[in-house]
Amino acid sequence: MAGRFLAIDLGAGSGRAMLGTVEGLTVGLTEVSRFPNRMVFADGHFHWDVPSLMGRIKGALRECADGSVELPGPLTGIGIDTWGVDFCLLDANGEMMGLPYAYRDPHTEGAMAGFFKRVPRERVYGLTGIQLMPFNTLFQLYALTQHDSGQVESASDLLFMPDLFNYYLTGSKVSEFTFATTSQLYNPRKRDWEDELLDALGVPRAVMQEVVDPGTVIGSVTDSIRRETGLERGLPVVAVGSHDTASAVAAVPSEGEGWAYISCGTWSLMGVETAQPVINDETLRHNFTNEGGVGGTFRLLKNITGLWLMNRCREDWAATGAEPTYREIAAWAAAARPFYAFIDPDYGGFSNPPSMQVEIAKYCLATGQDVPEEPRQVARMILEGLALKYRQVLDLLREVYDRPLDRLHMVGGGARDGLLCQFTANATGLPVIAGPFEATAIGNIMSQAIAMGVVSGLEECREIVRRSFELEIYLPEDASEWESAYERFAEVSRDSSTIFEL
Repeated sequence: MAGRFLAIDLGAGSGRAMLGTVEGLTVGLTEVSRFPNRMVFADGHFHWDVPSLMGRIKGALRECADGSVELPGPLTGIGIDTWGVDFCLLDANGEMMGLPYAYRDPHTEGAMAGFFKRVPRERVYGLTGIQLMPFNTLFQLYALTQHDSGQVESASDLLFMPDLFNYYLTGSKVSEFTFATTSQLYNPRKRDWEDELLDALGVPRAVMQEVVDPGTVIGSVTDSIRRETGLERGLPVVAVGSHDTASAVAAVPSEGEGWAYISCGTWSLMGVETAQPVINDETLRHNFTNEGGVGGTFRLLKNITGLWLMNRCREDWAATGAEPTYREIAAWAAAARPFYAFIDPDYGGFSNPPSMQVEIAKYCLATGQDVPEEPRQVARMILEGLALKYRQVLDLLREVYDRPLDRLHMVGGGARDGLLCQFTANATGLPVIAGPFEATAIGNIMSQAIAMGVVSGLEECREIVRRSFELEIYLPEDASEWESAYERFAEVSRDSSTIFEL
């Protein structure tokens, strides 16, 4: 049995539409389109351009319908995944009450401290098991109730980003499980929205939607979408692992036990797959998160700022006329001096500065280090900083996870960077298995295939990924040099913690 599935994968910096053909024990990928996804600045805040993104989704459907993309048969389904936590409020007519806030917008400053006066942080974590971060949906909603309470009070529905696009495609309003767990409004033990937190916010439970599992067919595209795109027949819309990390982890080509993963893109998500959430004093102390996964799993992980730093530096370099490719940046980094200075990628000032290169220079000054003067040195510092941060998180993960870990799977766009993969192996002392690079789109496609009966479940999904994509293995090197570097990194990280609010 074969299936042809369209995956819409919307990241916080770019989006893509990928066609996946699943047949037997293989999956083939065809890129339909790729496009930027940038925050728009309006009325003093950063928002997401929903109409533009919806246009991209309909454009991908149109290309599949009009023959621009060669198909061996009609589409079997479509699924949408996005970055986490962000949401949109709808009025009684089903219309957006303004563009959704982007999670990097500073409107949530002080929101965590304000909400903790209503519900203590220990209680919030105990109810949700979610990493306490100022941009989580819970704190975004709290900020909104403080700055624009009328919008919350008059809202009819709250839809998370992938659920919003599914609603526009089908007219159905649901929330998908993996995304719901990222909100810090969902209790994973009760498998339901947490009324205590909603009550503390003053948000009616009625605005929240029914939570459905990944792999649920939620409807077919509407007649109006069919007319706009040229689709000849109704197309099933599947609630996939709609948080992009959930889809990426579903595509990790793992076997057996003893593995951890790093899904590396704008963010790096590092953790392990578990059968149940792990919520205790230790996971709270180290601020680990428990997000829902595909196939009834959970993802015990930490969010780490990823290639966001490199992407923003690339914008700085492009503004000077350099505009290097990622291949050129990798060559710069390889030629630069090792361990010139150290940066903690999770330093708060790196969230959304006017200039990332300037912010890195300020960080080095604040921590008593030499300031890099050349782009190549900055590029190497970013890659080394990421690898050393992975080591730090691996050490913490071993404290809260009671099973041995002997290998790392790195998936996503960052796995294309051989230097980052080698640095990660060196820093962690573990073999790194790199690939597939389009893991999120692949996991999206495989969730659709499971929903439509083409694939039996998560185990077969991973077998198909192993058979279909070439993987590269990086073995640890230069252990003593990297151990010394880690000690210096840890010291700088501790110093910078005085100017970084977790």
